[in-house]
Amino acid sequence: MRSRILESVSYFAYSLAWKVTAALPEERAYALFSKLGDWLYHRDGSGVERLRANYRRIHPEIAYAEMEALVKEGMRSYMRYWCDTFRIHTWSRERILSTVVVENEHFLRGPIADGTGVIVSLPHAGNWDHAGAYFCETGVPLVTVAEHLKPEKLFHKFLAHRTRMGFEVLDASARSMATLSQRLRANRLVALVADRDLSKSGSPVTFFDGPARMPVGPALLSIQTGAPLITAFVSYEGDGIRIVFGPQIKVPKSGSNSEKVESMIQATADWFAGQLKERTSDWHMLQRIWVDGDFKERE
Repeated sequence: MRSRILESVSYFAYSLAWKVTAALPEERAYALFSKLGDWLYHRDGSGVERLRANYRRIHPEIAYAEMEALVKEGMRSYMRYWCDTFRIHTWSRERILSTVVVENEHFLRGPIADGTGVIVSLPHAGNWDHAGAYFCETGVPLVTVAEHLKPEKLFHKFLAHRTRMGFEVLDASARSMATLSQRLRANRLVALVADRDLSKSGSPVTFFDGPARMPVGPALLSIQTGAPLITAFVSYEGDGIRIVFGPQIKVPKSGSNSEKVESMIQATADWFAGQLKERTSDWHMLQRIWVDGDFKERE
């Protein structure tokens, strides 16, 4: 009973935030969410503590005051993402397109032009929904996977939100890999947020000199289908976003499948690290990443 009540409250809160935020004048909405980010920073809850610990892994060299300014900016960026989420359905096609800057776009468009499909691996940074909407609006069909949220109504609300932007969203399950393979063979863009997997199935990587795990899906899909795997990083810039693509992460010519996967995921982690070092405050990672220290293995 308590669980059902909490789920109902969660759905009501998200639904209300969606309606109110979309109805507010834009300047007031973003100012409000920026202040909310500051309030959450000063409240210093577990999510902020984890964000600080994650940022400290990236920048062990910086002083306390500089780190605190970075964490505060990170919370503002995180709340900007939510404000965008609640308002993007009101944006025009022109706005979606005109507020995106892309570096190395040929790494994505080349495989699509060749008919091979392409896999894009990216971290929880900036506004990846805006990035996806940009590619859908420019004629590149996008497929992704979403973790099944509770309550069920909230999951379907987010599903409808992304479907409205042109995404095909698959429920994360054992069958989703087979469907993604089919979509790649149909020349689709498969975009997977892939900077965190604490389960035993995650691929071990060295990330900023510490042990972490990341999802194996992007590398497995590339090995199984022959579709190229590339990386992307989305960050905020002015009133829009910047998308930076990295070159293809090629399948190693030798080794077992598991060795090939580990090599490709490590290359992905290394590329993420280079981007995160420069654009740290747009990494919205308020959860554990590293599997050392007080990490406890899931049963």
